Amino acid sequence: MLQMLQPPAMRHYLDFEKPIAELEGKIDELRKMSEADGLNIADEVAKLTEKSERQLRAIYAKLTPWQKTLVARHPDRPKAGDYLADLVTDFTPLAGDRAFADDAAVVGGLGRFRGRAVVAIGTEKGSDTESRVQHNFGMARPEGYRKARRLIELAGRFELPVLTFVDTSGAFPGIDAEARGQAEAIARSIEACLEAPVPVVATVIGEGGSGGAIALAAGDAVLMMEHAIYSVISPEGCAAILWKDSAQAPAAAEALKLTAEDLKRLGLIDAIVAEPLGGAHRDPTAAVAAVGDAVAAALAPLLALDGAALKARRREKYLEMGREALA
Repeated sequence: MLQMLQPPAMRHYLDFEKPIAELEGKIDELRKMSEADGLNIADEVAKLTEKSERQLRAIYAKLTPWQKTLVARHPDRPKAGDYLADLVTDFTPLAGDRAFADDAAVVGGLGRFRGRAVVAIGTEKGSDTESRVQHNFGMARPEGYRKARRLIELAGRFELPVLTFVDTSGAFPGIDAEARGQAEAIARSIEACLEAPVPVVATVIGEGGSGGAIALAAGDAVLMMEHAIYSVISPEGCAAILWKDSAQAPAAAEALKLTAEDLKRLGLIDAIVAEPLGGAHRDPTAAVAAVGDAVAAALAPLLALDGAALKARRREKYLEMGREALA
């Protein structure tokens, strides 16, 4: 279940949210005083609340690409498991790649989305220290991508739409992953998405990092949350390569064009899902509901197409991206 918004003292505020933190702290103190002493300070609370909302709206209206990166990584942002739990009923998880092991960084299985049977897959980061370690911080090994491929092929066999929820900084770069064929596993997962004879709707809900994200995001419709990011490399990784200095990450984020607005303008995604004021982490329930509506809207027209039409349409979609890049 989604967690409710915590009291100000327990919330994680990003650096650029400090003015909001101070105001919300004052509001919380006034409410406690009102409860303890029976004071009628409703007008003062209302004024501060209005001021806080104005500042929050002003701040989030002009976020830089680096600030959006921080929002996309916010620890309280809803994770793939939250979307699966709230949007997919009767969910039955399926495990293993039938070759080596199960990878907890990729979760997936069968369920119903608004009454329709689907295969749902997500990259899961975890929400606390224990679960983050369990899910390897959302960084999948080859067996995770092979599990995803198996589920996508299963969806094709039983004519079930595929819904994916992407939130990963990238595929796991460890020696063991490379030894077991990380690049091949990612490529095969992308191939499975492109060759699926059923609709594939992908949503970038947080971080969309490199091939680890594309492996689950090569869909008929690619949606992206307003404050999510999607890029070939992390800003820190880009800065380390280009400037030999990870402190240049904000400049790298600007250059990478990784925001939803940038990607929509470049034609690399199909739609942007608006987030609640202050980001998905401030109202996870509303954020998940908005994604559900957007996925339903994207899926509806695809259901009318047969497998051959879907594959032809998908092929043209991604070839067109290459043509535009070369033009």
